[in-house]
Amino acid sequence: MTDAETDNGNGEFALIDRLLKPLAAKTPAALGLTDDAAVLSPTPGRDLVLAKDAMVAGVHFLEDDAPEDVARKLLRVNLSDLAAMGANPVGYLLATFWPEKLPRDWIEGFAAGLQKDQDEFGVGLLGGDTVRTPGPLSLSLTAVGEVTAGQALRRNGAAEGDLIVVSGTIGNGALGLLALKGALVGLDEDLQKKLIDRYHLPQPRLALGKLLTEKATACIDISDGPLADIGHICDESRLGAEIEWERIPLSYAARQALAQNARLRDVVLTGGDDYELAFTLPPAMEEALEQLATESGLALTIIGKMTAGNDVRVFHEDGTELTLDTRGWQHF
Repeated sequence: MTDAETDNGNGEFALIDRLLKPLAAKTPAALGLTDDAAVLSPTPGRDLVLAKDAMVAGVHFLEDDAPEDVARKLLRVNLSDLAAMGANPVGYLLATFWPEKLPRDWIEGFAAGLQKDQDEFGVGLLGGDTVRTPGPLSLSLTAVGEVTAGQALRRNGAAEGDLIVVSGTIGNGALGLLALKGALVGLDEDLQKKLIDRYHLPQPRLALGKLLTEKATACIDISDGPLADIGHICDESRLGAEIEWERIPLSYAARQALAQNARLRDVVLTGGDDYELAFTLPPAMEEALEQLATESGLALTIIGKMTAGNDVRVFHEDGTELTLDTRGWQHF
């Protein structure tokens, strides 16, 4: 994790020594951050799984968000990608693009946030790079995981008639962002805080992902919105999907927000940042859902089914189709 810039006691290498090397202390493959790359020796019969996400200030997080929260979300969204593949996390690579006037205490808070989640999820830093930039603050993280050879969950295995299932509750992330922006004024402050906490700190469903290997026919994490991400399963499996709005699992805070403004329904269906898992199961597996829910400690809800065609359609329980202005987050 090196750079050609000249260093001094307060420079890049001192920063690496003081703040980043401790993050790699329990990760032997990192080689103490003394070389140009980490060296992993996967267990025989295991496949490596690599996932990368980037975050840019003003785009993926608010510029006044706490650095600890930014760090933890950066790591968690990548761990969520591993969860969607059924992989067990091994470590991560980090690239940071610090603006020249970024306060040192922001960087210290960022490192502290990473340390906190390293302890929670049992991962360590493998290496990476740090560079200066005129802005904006940008961050990139690559998560490394492993899974039994040939058992990584994919998006392309769904079959017509398969059940569509989601974990947890949907819409909290997108509603939390609205709360941060002051757009949920009428909602109780405690409920707004619950939504904001879910936006800042998603919960990667690693245990569930590992349980779904050899069971789910397709899987994805909900980052761009349930309709967009289920649409990715449809695209890769060359199928369509029918979703029933009334089956979408909502938290109490989300239900209260919708009670005040029914138009927030579209935010729930198309907003991102939930990082729950959406997966498909053969109809014969429906009875196994209760056991999967018990083993994972999560609510698992059937919200629809895979169909012929290529569209994701949303219906009320009476069969009336919903019309939506957008289908989810678009990166470009």
